[in-house]
Amino acid sequence: MDDKPTPRPSTTRRRLIVTGIVAAAVAVVTILVVIALRNPAAPPEPEVTPTPGTAPYTLTPRDDPYRPAIHLTPERHWMNDPQRPFLLGGVWHYYYLYNEDYPDGNGTEWYHATSTDLMNWTDHGVAIEKYTTGLGDIWTGTAVVDEENTAGFGAGAVIAVVTQQVDGVQRQSLFVSKDDGYNFEPYDGNPVMENPGVRDFRDPRVIWDVQRRQWVMALAEGGKIGFYTSSDLKQWVYASSFEAPDLGVLECPDLFPMAVDGDPSNIRWILMAGANGSTENMTTGTVYWTGSWDGGGFTADPTAHQWLDRGADFYAAVTWDDPRLPAGERLTERYSIGWLNNWAYAGQLPTTRWHGGSDTLVRTLTLTKMTDRLTLTSRPLDALASLEGAPQPVEAVTLTPDNPYPLPDPAADAYRVRAEFDADASAGSEARIRIPRGNGTFATVGYDFATQTAFVARDADAIAATMPDAYRTIRTVHAPPREGRVRLDIVVDVGSVEVFLPETGASLSMISLGTTDAAHLDVQAVRADTVLREASVTPLRPMEVARRVVSD
Repeated sequence: MDDKPTPRPSTTRRRLIVTGIVAAAVAVVTILVVIALRNPAAPPEPEVTPTPGTAPYTLTPRDDPYRPAIHLTPERHWMNDPQRPFLLGGVWHYYYLYNEDYPDGNGTEWYHATSTDLMNWTDHGVAIEKYTTGLGDIWTGTAVVDEENTAGFGAGAVIAVVTQQVDGVQRQSLFVSKDDGYNFEPYDGNPVMENPGVRDFRDPRVIWDVQRRQWVMALAEGGKIGFYTSSDLKQWVYASSFEAPDLGVLECPDLFPMAVDGDPSNIRWILMAGANGSTENMTTGTVYWTGSWDGGGFTADPTAHQWLDRGADFYAAVTWDDPRLPAGERLTERYSIGWLNNWAYAGQLPTTRWHGGSDTLVRTLTLTKMTDRLTLTSRPLDALASLEGAPQPVEAVTLTPDNPYPLPDPAADAYRVRAEFDADASAGSEARIRIPRGNGTFATVGYDFATQTAFVARDADAIAATMPDAYRTIRTVHAPPREGRVRLDIVVDVGSVEVFLPETGASLSMISLGTTDAAHLDVQAVRADTVLREASVTPLRPMEVARRVVSD
């Protein structure tokens, strides 16, 4: 995450449960509730699991015209970096950076949400508060379940290792939860890692190295990633570093093993980080290397780094596996979520109720052997299907230039467009799917058959005219056809477009704000005829979010 100005102490939070009793009783109940919520020893709130598919296709009422239907956002205030989820008792615990004082005050803390399917969420409020220890606010880090009591706080304690900054100095601290991650207390021995005198020293990613039975930390240190080891999460020993020139200041690293093509006997390690791709005609995004890990250092394969998503808005990504799976299967697939925004314009989005954009949809990653290298491929989470309504099919048609072909109206705030094109019959042409954004504005998802390139553009959407050049830049990814076909899997929400290309596993994610006006959704050919083999438009029901009541 980015540096912040000098922080201002946070305002006092009041989380009130409104009742329908007389005024005197309301006051009493309110006091009791506030005390209970502020008590670190309070038991966790019961998990509320919304029933998928019970909501209508539109959000009513909408408190902000740009509120997403299927992407997680806070009810109010600011959000940015996602934090890696963990699973306890069948419930995923997820946190993200949150600033309740935005735009008047600075400093982030960890906001907590839970889910059983990574699609529908229960909101639990702030879990780790800022400015309570004298070491500053709470930045990105990692929460782990200490199953073997290595840190001495009890078997099963949830321990968060996070960056704190005060007076421009970044240090690592521990926060401990003994109620499954709902409430955290600072460790008395903080900081557990003192700054060695450098500017950038942040975003610890902590993993348990099963083979060597040690904790491993990857830490962002400017243009390199530092690696540290520990037996107890408190005392850390420097092991090595990995240099990554020409990618700016690295942030939010990750380190994990994966099986190649699902083969548990062929394991490679992935090192990932937030990076700046300006020297490669990219913006900020998430970059990764494949290689090997020997317990103390990472050695990259002799291939160049790659970008996990080639869109403008996929940053600070985290990944995790499902511990319920057998050991071999845990290595074959991995989940990922990123911050769906960009520091080039993060504070300029015209949302009113909350700020900072949203998270991406959770996606599934696999490690695949391509022609000349290993590549992480992405696809939407299978659970997205639980939000789908009935698909509206589109029969095969030959598209001619200058004749837009209308696609079905999903009558939904969010929807999914799947399209398959005949690459051989469309040689030399370009296909464009125009995503309406209201009042004649639109975003575009397209494929250029001459260059075998997929692209996304938002230079004509509802807010493009008021945004900086970085917002209007077209983003592309090389995605060759396979077996003569090109498929686009497009997930559209009120504030975003996420594109997946099944032939290559590539993806393009971008913010694109505007009203949902899918009645003008269409596909068109450019330069020459384009053959659309088949397509469908599927409405998506809004995700369910059980929110707590939070006052202004």
